[in-house]
Amino acid sequence: MPFDTAAQAQMVVRKVEDVSHEGQPARAVVATRDYATDIDDLWDAITDKTRIPRWFAPVEGDLELGGRYQIKGNAGGTVTACDPPRRFALTWEFGGGMSWVEVELAEAGEATRLTLRHIAPLDDKSEEFWDRFGPGAVGVGWDLSLLGLAWHLETGEPVQERFAEESWPLSDEGKAFATTSSHGWTAASIAYGTAEDAATRAGASTTAFYTGAAAPE
Repeated sequence: MPFDTAAQAQMVVRKVEDVSHEGQPARAVVATRDYATDIDDLWDAITDKTRIPRWFAPVEGDLELGGRYQIKGNAGGTVTACDPPRRFALTWEFGGGMSWVEVELAEAGEATRLTLRHIAPLDDKSEEFWDRFGPGAVGVGWDLSLLGLAWHLETGEPVQERFAEESWPLSDEGKAFATTSSHGWTAASIAYGTAEDAATRAGASTTAFYTGAAAPE
């Protein structure tokens, strides 16, 4: 069967939550989806440095509790939790800012459910970013990563062979996936309590960013 990226975009359950992190108020962008594999295989796929580049990006460092890591061309940080095969958490240090990523796995019938939370502090910088782009700026990026993970688990092939970074995002298929994802995050923002006009405006900016379209005025 062909790998249906439109259907894949619909498989993610998207939420935004107010949370507390280390005793401070924060906001979490939450993406949840099921994978047709067992929990040990999914855990291996997201923590084995030889498998991570097949669906995400090369990573260096130590992916054990307390270890430091660096993703090529992306974030680095420290592993703050590692409880195989259930929970993995780390700091996400990028562009001079600090946020946190938590991944939880759970059996879901014959599948395994992955829940990813990207948590940001409620400070002036993050609030300015939220007002401009909403949850989709982070959420669409994670949806793309979860898409790559699905491809890897289903086919065993490296994601680069199907979703070339240089061309796929701006293909009709890539734009359609990003647009569907962005609309999903806009709906999650409205459900969270963001005013519809503000959420829609931020979602349009996110869609434009990921599809190469002109940003809305």
